[in-house]
Amino acid sequence: MTLRLSPVKPGRGPAHAQIETTLERALDGGLLAPGDRLPAERELAERFGVSRMTLRQALGALEQRGRLTRSKGRYGGTFVTEPKLELAGTSALSAQLRGLGVAAGARVLSAVERDAEPGEALLGPRVLAIERVRLANGEPIALERGAYAADAFPGLLDESLDGSLYELMRRRNDEVPVRAVERLEPALARTSEAEALGIERGAPVMLVERTAYSAAGRPVERSRDVFRGDRTRIVWESQILSDSPSSSEAPAT
Repeated sequence: MTLRLSPVKPGRGPAHAQIETTLERALDGGLLAPGDRLPAERELAERFGVSRMTLRQALGALEQRGRLTRSKGRYGGTFVTEPKLELAGTSALSAQLRGLGVAAGARVLSAVERDAEPGEALLGPRVLAIERVRLANGEPIALERGAYAADAFPGLLDESLDGSLYELMRRRNDEVPVRAVERLEPALARTSEAEALGIERGAPVMLVERTAYSAAGRPVERSRDVFRGDRTRIVWESQILSDSPSSSEAPAT
């Protein structure tokens, strides 16, 4: 399909917003596919009838939303990115990725049994510390650093750890986590995190701290995971509570 671009129209809002809308429709409609390279800035500006400064404002907004990526150099330019993976929380990641039609995997960086560190004491005196890079279609999307109660998962480190740990625990009849409390906050990738995820140091990431519990209510996992901000987003549905007083709380007349 041919990408047709028309000059922005006066009276229809800011020029940069019109450009954003036009390009986003092309992205959503499949006229621009992941990996496609957009025309050069000079050509785009001429086709939209705007200055390059206005065009860059629109491209910058789309880049911030993860729809485009820009690079400099001989082989640089503006490219369409892969759509972000929408996750309902970050636990049970393998099952979620499969539900999105994405192949899930993991690359183990380290797996050892050690004494519990501060913050892990609720798991018991010994933990299994497992650090992995989580993969989606072979691409790194998260750095997972988990500690698991050693007495709850004896022999776990002797197993293959390149798949879903929860599914592995289930097959072994271990105390599978059934509930998790997750705390999310924005952060910037540290050097070690950037190297593991294949991104630049200081790139936006999402930090997730998780405590998971067994069916008996026992804490069995503590983890600190880092998700790539350019490849993932968390989506959840919440109930909107009214702040108006109920009839039973209404003042008497």
